[in-house]
Amino acid sequence: MTQTDIEADTKSEAARGTPRDRRPSALRRLARNPRAVVFASVAVAALFGWVYLAAMVVDMVPAMDMGELGPGMALFNAFNIFAGLSPEARAALAAICLPEGASTFGMPNAEIWSVGDAGLVFVMWVMMALAMMLPSAAPMIAAFAELPQPMTTRSARVAPVVVLALGYLSVWVGYAVLATAAQGVLTAARMMSPMMSPATMVIAGTTLVAAGLYQFTPAKLACLLRCQRPIPFFLEKRPASYLEVYRLGIIQGLLCLGCCWALMTVMFAVGVMNVIWIAVLGLLMAVEKTVFRMWIPRAVGVFLILWGGFVLALSDAGRALLAG
Repeated sequence: MTQTDIEADTKSEAARGTPRDRRPSALRRLARNPRAVVFASVAVAALFGWVYLAAMVVDMVPAMDMGELGPGMALFNAFNIFAGLSPEARAALAAICLPEGASTFGMPNAEIWSVGDAGLVFVMWVMMALAMMLPSAAPMIAAFAELPQPMTTRSARVAPVVVLALGYLSVWVGYAVLATAAQGVLTAARMMSPMMSPATMVIAGTTLVAAGLYQFTPAKLACLLRCQRPIPFFLEKRPASYLEVYRLGIIQGLLCLGCCWALMTVMFAVGVMNVIWIAVLGLLMAVEKTVFRMWIPRAVGVFLILWGGFVLALSDAGRALLAG
């Protein structure tokens, strides 16, 4: 082969494009935009949580008075065949129409729970964490994904980000365990109804007031500031192993827990399966973490205190107290 033939073959290869082994892979292209990957992954996980919660509501709508789930849920009664009937009539019709009485997908069917019932409630709280808490953590996870990781190359940063997210979610899984236990105790004591709403206005009112007061505490504001600005903390720690990354995720999860646990507890006041307030509270927590204005948590606190005081005033104990 002459020199001219070799040059011709080289030009022909260049015209066909870059050789396959030199072209950037899909994973490498994704690694160049880790922020987009994080937000897309979080969106998928949050959507999974919302689909589960929506399935619970869809299964309840045809056979229950949705107003019993909490404020705002009566809107779903437009699709309810038992709306407007007395509790006795609804129970009788449910026993006829539903093979297992009033039990539905994802909900316990007794005041004293079995292990299976507790498992259903635990899964529900985990799905709520995915739907409410994970979206608000997306900026923090994305900020970590954009930083150089000592244990990986730039094109292989997926694993540390996943480990960080697992550490973060571990904290909220722990919260789900505590919330399940608390709900089980309150249900057994008849302080919460089988429809997962507070049994009395006093419980709802005091929960709202307590959550509102926490919005003004130093612990709330300190945790919120750390959640809003995670990059200095990441740069200070610089984890050198996956175990350290997992611990970092747990720390961030604990900071988020310190920031948001009171707002999550509001679900005990408005109804644990109140999907309207799940969306509202999730949005509030996301706004708190992404908009650097300290008047926002204080405004939320004032609203909760006023709302809780109004609910307490309408309760039997509150009216008796006001009447002297």
